[in-house]
Amino acid sequence: MLFRAWGHPNIKAVHKNTIEFTKEDYVSPEGVCIVGVNADFDAAKLGEFVKKHKNVKITIKTGSLQEVIFAKTNPEFNDDAELVIRIGEYASPRTFAVRADKAAKHLSRDLVKALQTGSPVEVELEEAAE
Repeated sequence: MLFRAWGHPNIKAVHKNTIEFTKEDYVSPEGVCIVGVNADFDAAKLGEFVKKHKNVKITIKTGSLQEVIFAKTNPEFNDDAELVIRIGEYASPRTFAVRADKAAKHLSRDLVKALQTGSPVEVELEEAAE
């Protein structure tokens, strides 16, 4: 499963616990976990994905740069505007995955710099082994 988003000049990616993609077209300087805006994910399809798969491999790509994150899906995910990936266990309807092995601050700074130029982002979601 694949969705797309875009970088933004205000992306900082320094949050220690989360990563977020939003359908909003803007991120304020306070949005330190947001790594993609204008996301085109389909919440219904993602809801089906999290109910079928317990583990997820999330690949974030922009240009030749990429990061891979492994996490446990949240079967209660159900948000039309935001997709959040968390290191911790807290799960709300906007939480796509928990127990992730990376948060925003762990992303390569080269990737973050590319996101700050407004570059396109591809996010691939695949079932991962336990």
